[in-house]
Amino acid sequence: MVELEEQQIVEEAQRDPARFADLYDRHFDRVYAFIARRVRDRHVAEDLTSEVFHHALAHLPRFEWRGAPFGAWLMRIAANTVADHWKSQAQAQRKGEELAREPGDVPADELEAADERARLFRHVRRLPAEQRLVIVGRFVKEKSIREIAQELGKSEGAVKQLQLRALENLRKRLEEAHD
Repeated sequence: MVELEEQQIVEEAQRDPARFADLYDRHFDRVYAFIARRVRDRHVAEDLTSEVFHHALAHLPRFEWRGAPFGAWLMRIAANTVADHWKSQAQAQRKGEELAREPGDVPADELEAADERARLFRHVRRLPAEQRLVIVGRFVKEKSIREIAQELGKSEGAVKQLQLRALENLRKRLEEAHD
């Protein structure tokens, strides 16, 4: 059912590129999580994720439904984009060694890890605004409690309380999602 729905969305996007936004929304978290795990730099991960979707949109008319999900095609593009990134980094540093494995199919355990991170990102986005800001500040931007307190105009104790509530909220949501 889900695969049939996705196939329909892909076909609509092939006829009307404005419909690509639906595919972007559906797959962004997974692609970003996959890339972020490999490059460990938020800005580079954002740039590479953008490249993946730009490439996918540009080549969407040539995409053929062959039984594999559209997401698998995107993940292959993502793997190749990351490999290209590391190759260009190696060339820029004038190193002769290969830093990335050869592009190709993405192992199932890596796809599963990317899916888990994507689920976590979705839950973080649903947190109340201040809790979300604290979690992103602490764990994505790696800021101190003091820095976040200054940004939010709150005491360090209040930020610690927000962080505790956010983590409890996330744990509860994740447990509910696994039931």
